[in-house]
Parts: sequence; C-alpha cells; structure tokens
Amino acid sequence: MSTTPDQARPKSSAFGRYFFVFLLGAALGAIGLVAALNSWNARKDHFPEGVMYVQEWHLKQLGVKATANHCNATDIIPHLKGLRTLSDDLERAFPDLSDDERFVKQASGMRATLDGALSAPPINCEGVNAVAAKIGESCKGCHQDFR
Repeated sequence: MSTTPDQARPKSSAFGRYFFVFLLGAALGAIGLVAALNSWNARKDHFPEGVMYVQEWHLKQLGVKATANHCNATDIIPHLKGLRTLSDDLERAFPDLSDDERFVKQASGMRATLDGALSAPPINCEGVNAVAAKIGESCKGCHQDFR
C-alpha cells in the first residue's frame, strides 16, 4: 500500500483563514472600543446634564398640566419648586461659567422668574402657560449665550 495524500479531504483556502482572522480581529476591536468608551463616559461629570434634563422635565410637566386642564396650585407648585431648587445649583453645575457675569445674570434671572411665580402662583391654565413661557424664555436666553 502506498501512502498518497488524502484526496478526499478538501484543501483549506487561505481566503477562509484570513477572513476568519479578520472577523475575529474586528470583533475584539469592537469589544475593546466599547470598553474604552464606557470607561471614558464613566469619568465624565453627569451633573450638568442631569440638572438640565430635570429642569426640562419640570418645565414640560407645566405644559402637560395646562394641556390636561390640571392647573390647580397643588398640580403646579411642586414643579415650580423643583425648578427653583434646581436653579440654585446652576453655578455649581457649570463651574467653568460661574465667574462669567452673563451666566450669573442669566442664572439669577431664572431664579427671579421662579421666585415671582412662586410668590404669586398662577390660578388658571392661561397663567400656567404664561409662567411656562417666561421660564422658557429664561432658559432660551442662557442657551443662546452658552450652548
């Protein structure tokens, strides 16, 4: 019996091996990239974004309440108080801007608007819409200057 190469077994192609190595490298690279981005994101300070998101939510809730015709003081004042409490943290949330006169003026204007709304809460839905519009203008002014 002579020993000849096994002709029944298919020969593996170089393309298949390279393609497998390429896919393995791409998968490991993607995993490494996701891990690096998650690590980078974990070091980021989320406080400024958090303050803005919660303020935005409270402001939207004023609009939702007005649309649903729930404009009693018990429906509106908690959102105004939440906005007022968060406005105390604006300078701490943005320490790079806390020395800027324009930013301090915008933040104190926001607090003044909210203090006015809390001292004389709106008694109807038109008043709630007016207060929400004032607060929105205060937000818009700061965002135009610093965003």
